[in-house]
Amino acid sequence: MATSFPAARLTLAQMRRSAGRLASAGVAIAIGTAFVAATLLAGNVITSTTYGQVAAALADADLAVLDDNLSLTEADLDAARGVEGVAAADAQETSYTELNHGGKSVYQQIIAVASDERLMPLELSDGAWPAAKDEVALPPDVADRLGVEIGDVVTSSRWVIDDEPTTFDDGSEGYDGHDVAEKLTLTGLVDDPYAAYAGTGGAAVMSQAALAQRVTDGLEPGTERTVGAILVALDPAADPAAVDEALAAAVPAATDVTTSEAYAEKQVAQMSGGDTIFLVFVMAFAAVALVVAGLVIANTFQVLVAQRARTLALLRCVGATTGQLYRSVLLEAAVLGTLASLTGIVIGAALVQGGLMIAPTFDLGMPLPEAINLTTPVFVAPLAVGIVVTLAAALAPALAAARVAPLAALRPSDAPNLRKGAGRLRAVLATLMTLGGLALLGVGVALALEGELEIGLMATVGGGSMSLIGVIVGSVFWLPKVTAGIGRLVGTAGPSARLAAANTLRNPRRTAATSTALLIGVTLVGTMTTGAATARVAMDDELNAMYPVDVQISTAISDGEQEAAMAPAVTDAISGVAGLRGTAEVTSLYVETSDSRWPEIQTTVASPDDLRAVVNNPERFDRLQQGTLVVPEQLAKHHELEGLDEIELTGPGGKTTLDIATIDMQYGSAFMVPQDFQAIYPDLRANMIWAGVADGEDAADTFAAVQDAVSTTDEAVEVAGAVVDRNSFQQLIDVILGIVVGLLAVAVVIALIGVANTLSLSVIERNRESAMLRAIGLSKGQLRATLAIEGMLIAGVGAVLGVVLGLLYGWAGSATALAGIGQVTLVVPWAEIALILGVALLAGLVASVVPARAAVRTHPVAALAAE
Repeated sequence: MATSFPAARLTLAQMRRSAGRLASAGVAIAIGTAFVAATLLAGNVITSTTYGQVAAALADADLAVLDDNLSLTEADLDAARGVEGVAAADAQETSYTELNHGGKSVYQQIIAVASDERLMPLELSDGAWPAAKDEVALPPDVADRLGVEIGDVVTSSRWVIDDEPTTFDDGSEGYDGHDVAEKLTLTGLVDDPYAAYAGTGGAAVMSQAALAQRVTDGLEPGTERTVGAILVALDPAADPAAVDEALAAAVPAATDVTTSEAYAEKQVAQMSGGDTIFLVFVMAFAAVALVVAGLVIANTFQVLVAQRARTLALLRCVGATTGQLYRSVLLEAAVLGTLASLTGIVIGAALVQGGLMIAPTFDLGMPLPEAINLTTPVFVAPLAVGIVVTLAAALAPALAAARVAPLAALRPSDAPNLRKGAGRLRAVLATLMTLGGLALLGVGVALALEGELEIGLMATVGGGSMSLIGVIVGSVFWLPKVTAGIGRLVGTAGPSARLAAANTLRNPRRTAATSTALLIGVTLVGTMTTGAATARVAMDDELNAMYPVDVQISTAISDGEQEAAMAPAVTDAISGVAGLRGTAEVTSLYVETSDSRWPEIQTTVASPDDLRAVVNNPERFDRLQQGTLVVPEQLAKHHELEGLDEIELTGPGGKTTLDIATIDMQYGSAFMVPQDFQAIYPDLRANMIWAGVADGEDAADTFAAVQDAVSTTDEAVEVAGAVVDRNSFQQLIDVILGIVVGLLAVAVVIALIGVANTLSLSVIERNRESAMLRAIGLSKGQLRATLAIEGMLIAGVGAVLGVVLGLLYGWAGSATALAGIGQVTLVVPWAEIALILGVALLAGLVASVVPARAAVRTHPVAALAAE
């Protein structure tokens, strides 16, 4: 008889009877798998968008031949084009020209039309690409600034080196040059979707022949044109690995042959101190939601098995084996997990696709894909983990079902009680894991601060995970007591509060499981919120080090050993631009040193007070004073100045010896004060203007206003807007962190479903008790208040403890992950913490609404009569 027991049919019947109770568990696993699917899809979008922005100048090239020494020649380009499998190859070459029209002038960067559209970082938004030497395509804002439309003619002024050497007044010989003015017809308008040339105000486009001629005309006779990169597009049937090797052999001067993705990955790793951080975050997202969902599911199945104790015992009486009952519960879990996971995948994909459809309405400053890429891993991974997590969560309840004795059917049905002692071994294990994990967490932070970033990061992640698991395992011992203790504090509010506090101790395991689920979600949200706030401060400081000044205006023509002096008309025009917090006149040139290893060093000369008024990191210039050369750390390392106390500089006026002071910056120029500079260069002339964008002003609009202002001066000046690049990076960081925190918030939603589930099951279990309380005078309002306070206690305790752990893990993770960037300032995001606590309490209150309706809907007499 036992062998013919219809387990599958019984399982489906049980699921139909318990559909309402399984719904919350199904919703939890559906949200969990939706979270996994959305994370994988969002991760793909984040990766492609980040890499696309970093490698924007490489366009859609299949391979890039790079040379750090900028020595790739026309012969190298021809050699690359001759490699089998190469469909097209172009040199990444630029030039500059002054464009004039209607009394306005713009100093504009120029690139060439690509021989293959895959090699073009710009997009044609209107008109046609230039084909003849007298044609040009412009960015729309440049065309607007000059007041031209397609078909109009602009004047291009450029400097052409003479064919024959000239003897100068001092008797030395060299090549002089002269201005050449040419008429160019505007053929099209070009967009820069990934902001490849945003820092220089965009790029104009000319034909390859025209650009090659302009570059050649700017070189001394006999000097060969060289570039630092050759972009390569492959034939569809070509093997990238084989072409990679062939290109490396054909172009021996190249220092690297790489893909755009590999190049971007390397650059992102250098910017973030390593790509491990991003990988750890992405891999952790799925685990967070599924652990929380698993707790909710396990809690649901435990109560379901307890409530079915008499039914399971009767089945044992009629011949069901322990194995059949065990498999029945697991089959129920497998069916639930499969259906819920499939639903979750659809929801996750729909959410990401909806986000991509809505994204264009926001000014994100970067293009996003129009549709998701639903790959096999995106479908299989969430489905597999959803089923596995559901089965794992049901294992303990399944064993409990199998252990139900047949005689249990003959005993009275008591309210389910899961208060079985957790055991001394569990307490010891939880304590060891918590304390050991915290110790490992501290070791990881210490290792990262000592420079062992990857080992430190692994130790920090491992220690944080271990300690969190210890907290979860040991929560059954202390969390219900904490909840009850807080409940006693609010118990003075009346009988409803006292009943709610007592109810949290009625079933400590379920209270601990539910509050722990919320604790995990809030911990991870708190961790990421704290990490995001800390990372924002650290990345702002790092970007300030990379881009010390927002806008740089420099003269575009040379006058002997340095650029020509800045025209007063330009200084006056910029001083009138609204949105700037200040301007400073500076001098920039290469200064000779007495060190044979590095005979020249680029130097910026300015008054310390003027610099502090315009730079983004004024405190870094505290050491700039007379007698001192302030050198950024990377520049000092490059010029082998580390460890030197002083340096001797020479110039037309003589020599001077300055003390060396290094600062934490990534700028490519040293700094000195005008008094020291005049000792070697008596004829001090400012050839640059530095300007800072005021707080609260739009960076792009202010930069455009500066360009508009200088365009009316009829002077050849170059305007570089580091603030645009800086804001692009900041916006990218904000988008990524926003997505991360938004995804982790899903874990809190799952946990709150668990709170509602616990309260619902609590109402079912205490149906007779609630009726008795009603019969002795407890009003409907008081019963509702009891459940509301109980829900808020469970949610509030989990949220508070989660915030505390989140701060700890957030600080430790930030100190470790950002150690490679520089000094990390720990930040407490007070507003976000208050919001998390408020949402948790409100959600606990809302979660009690439906269970409270069920509790007060049953008449006391009917409930007391039911058995």
